[in-house]
Amino acid sequence: MANPTSSAPKLPEPLQRIVEARHHDPFEVLGRHEENGRAVARVFLPQAEQVRLVEPDAPMERIEGTDFFVWEGEAEHLPKRFQIVWWDANGLAHVQYDPYCFPPLLGDLDLHLFGEGRHWHIYRILGSHAVEVDGIPGIRFAVWAPNAERVSVVGDFNAWDGRTNPMRVRGTSGVWELFIPGLERGGFYKYELRDRATHIHLKIDPYAQAFQERPHTAGLIAIDSAFDWGDADWMERRARTNWQHQPMSIYEVHLGSWRRDPNGNFLKYRTLAHEIADYVKRLGFTHIELMPVTEHPLDASWGYQCTGYFAPTARFGTPDDFRYFVDHFHRQGIGVLLDWVPAHFPKDAYALARFDGTALYEHADPRLGEHKDWGTLIFNFGRNEVRNFLLASALYWLEEFHIDGLRVDAVASMLYLDYSRNAGEWIPNKYGGNENLEAVDFLRELNTVTHEQFPGTLMIAEESTAWPAVSRPTYLGGLGFSMKWNMGWMHDTLSYMQKDPIYRHFHHDLLTFGLLYAFTENFVLPFSHDEVVHGKKSMLDKMPGDAWQRFASLRLLYTYMFTYPGKKLLFQGCEFAQGREWNFAGQLDWELLERPPHQGVHKLIADLNRVYTELPALHEVDFDAAGFEWIDCHDSSQSVLSYLRKDRAGKGLVAAVFNFTPVPRTNYRIGVPEAGFYREAINSDAELYGGSNVGNQGGVMAEPVSWMGRPYSLLIALPPLAGLILVHEPPRGPAGKAEAIPEGRQKEPPQGPTPAGPEAPEAPSETKD
Repeated sequence: MANPTSSAPKLPEPLQRIVEARHHDPFEVLGRHEENGRAVARVFLPQAEQVRLVEPDAPMERIEGTDFFVWEGEAEHLPKRFQIVWWDANGLAHVQYDPYCFPPLLGDLDLHLFGEGRHWHIYRILGSHAVEVDGIPGIRFAVWAPNAERVSVVGDFNAWDGRTNPMRVRGTSGVWELFIPGLERGGFYKYELRDRATHIHLKIDPYAQAFQERPHTAGLIAIDSAFDWGDADWMERRARTNWQHQPMSIYEVHLGSWRRDPNGNFLKYRTLAHEIADYVKRLGFTHIELMPVTEHPLDASWGYQCTGYFAPTARFGTPDDFRYFVDHFHRQGIGVLLDWVPAHFPKDAYALARFDGTALYEHADPRLGEHKDWGTLIFNFGRNEVRNFLLASALYWLEEFHIDGLRVDAVASMLYLDYSRNAGEWIPNKYGGNENLEAVDFLRELNTVTHEQFPGTLMIAEESTAWPAVSRPTYLGGLGFSMKWNMGWMHDTLSYMQKDPIYRHFHHDLLTFGLLYAFTENFVLPFSHDEVVHGKKSMLDKMPGDAWQRFASLRLLYTYMFTYPGKKLLFQGCEFAQGREWNFAGQLDWELLERPPHQGVHKLIADLNRVYTELPALHEVDFDAAGFEWIDCHDSSQSVLSYLRKDRAGKGLVAAVFNFTPVPRTNYRIGVPEAGFYREAINSDAELYGGSNVGNQGGVMAEPVSWMGRPYSLLIALPPLAGLILVHEPPRGPAGKAEAIPEGRQKEPPQGPTPAGPEAPEAPSETKD
């Protein structure tokens, strides 16, 4: 910043503050003024050598030793909105309207609602936007920085000089604004802030809707959308469909590592739209979930330390490119969910941290405002303007990009003041408890507003504790989420599957315990990215045993998941048994699909999605005990589990049976409630999936032999390390009305589960991945 020379004349205090770039209201000095019956025009242009008024055609005089230029004359000669032409050091002429002869543009109602935290579309007010004033086009900038002494817009249009375009503060709102006439869209900009301690900060616009691609960080001025949406049918259908009774199989994607070009570079949104949508549609997934695409500086954060809460990352293209991405998925009948991170933000000096020189978006006290585990800062949910920032961000993605729902990251860290903290490292709430009451209020408001504004959209919590009623309505005391990730089921299931089958009978409760709470929330069953990183191994390598057993166990696990109550989520690569942990820095190991065992898992996922989608019994009643019934949860000695799934009408019936050991079970009898044929819709041990092909030749006819308290039973061949999905087909004609023989009255002893059977098939001679 330039300072006046020692020989410069003594300036009045208001002018001196402009020279020193510390004036909170430059309009007091600059622009058009009437003084003593005459008009005075003042401009401050550090880059100018000469300045001249366009009307009247007259030179402006430089105040000696400064960058002030002044004209004084009759008031009727100086237009209300006057133009100047100025010449830079290279002799180039620049013609512009003076920004400081325009009135305030932000409405009092907008500022009032923002101060209350209730302006759902504040992103249309704050940030940079193309507007016209008195027929003169330009860009309106606005930013919230209540504790700054001075704020300026800087960019390539003013040589990044904070003295050139200082903004005016709007009363006590803390909002600064400036209209720069003639400025065009698409350039780069930031804000330069001077705090009360005279420190200068160069900050991005928190409301910028597009940024430069990393490592650059400037925002793009007033990005406009010219995108023509074609998903009206999808949006209308979404609003009137009850998602609770629909199939939902989610494919979690990290765009930077799904696939790359031959040189290892990122693919762009439009290319990814076609490649991923075609792939997902072939496999039968109903939705994708994107790991965060909000702008973020560091690839290694996977998007979870974001800086641009209103901007799709420039890594993969423009905001309209991202609109194309979502629109294409909708046209293909596939929903798009977005990972969204309101729990914390990074400490990068150019972003939200100490935005105006104070702890503005965060708490000043690190016991409230910092996640030491993650090296991030926690939003101050008690501040209206911060809460409004986050609420508007959520609504922005739903409205501007037609996102079908948000998966809210790290909800547990928001709910508890002592999350990942030792005694003395946190501050209790006003009642002495560890609940973050302000965060709870924020989450309830978030879910209420999003559901009101965009019916049919989903709000999904990643919440790993026993906090009650996460997915229950706010009017019943819940947090109001649509669904919650079932982290307990995921941990218990993976813990069980990683045990050697010989010991699994000691841990049978890991599979059965989840049904005690399965219907207390609306659950998603997640096998997410978090389970295949940081030394946790890939899903395939979690499985014990030789290569054959590992693939068989993985197929068994997926069959179990697709029949268990709850919506489904699977991370990219898991669908074809990726052999190594996920690596964000490269693409998936697609070459594995050339190998039969991986092809088998891939084929099974496609068939599981198909059966899950086609059979109402597997998806219509996921959140109510009426859709589930144990056949037998007690056969721990043989590590066998069996249950029924039922549809809403009570007519559709599916029996699911699982053998968690490598020992085939021949003549294994299970009780069923209905007569008829039970078609083998899925056998994860089938040869086409890479299994040993132990099965039931297409299905089993129910026998009128009561078993396990049911009037009929099935005598089945239960394959090793495999799951069966048996679909009930009611009997036709009198033959199907055979009288059931009550249990205990059989003429011959029944053939129950056999503890011994043929040895497990010999493992194929395949090496470990």
